[in-house]
Amino acid sequence: MKTFKLSSLEIVENDDHDIILHEIPLLDGLVINREDEQDRWVIEAFMEKDNFEVFHNLKEEGDTVVLQVKITKETNTPASFITSILSINEIGDRINVIFMGTIVDQRKGIVKEMLKKLIEEGYQGESLYRKFKELIEQG
Repeated sequence: MKTFKLSSLEIVENDDHDIILHEIPLLDGLVINREDEQDRWVIEAFMEKDNFEVFHNLKEEGDTVVLQVKITKETNTPASFITSILSINEIGDRINVIFMGTIVDQRKGIVKEMLKKLIEEGYQGESLYRKFKELIEQG
């Protein structure tokens, strides 16, 4: 396993056939490449408790959560992940949110456009996730 510092976190959301990035202010965080057979990554984000409801609702809905993160330093190119929320833990007046998912190959440079096209084609929720993952794995 390899561990990296999480420098920034954005939730990628679709709204009326457009892609919206929601920046989440972080106090700290880690990105862990599990190097397992499914190429899964763990993202741990430590933040203020006022974000609890947003993540609680995402977890309750059971939807996949597309994230855009910067690893190690703010000047790095963002990496995109297709994740699900494993847990939300209250730590005093703060929380940590643990995600697990797979990284999207950023070299293709078309993640935002691909998601927008799929949304325009009517994909949403789990079907959006499956179709997006299928396209990514095809290269």
